[in-house]
Amino acid sequence: MTTDVDDEDTVRQVVDRLQEKYPDVGRAEIEGVAREEYDALAGRPVRDYLSILTERAARKRLKRDSKKSS
Repeated sequence: MTTDVDDEDTVRQVVDRLQEKYPDVGRAEIEGVAREEYDALAGRPVRDYLSILTERAARKRLKRDSKKSS
């Protein structure tokens, strides 16, 4: 079962959730990471899970990047 996915809405929701988890990271940086991760997944047959997969991948990158800056 495939649902219609609004790309911008999905990215916006992911960015909003990640902004709460990473308040010290700028929204523009979070959005850039989320868009890159979304784009990497968008062409694959996982459309129903794009939001959660994008969030997980972006969170992993943000966590890794924050450790590098420490």
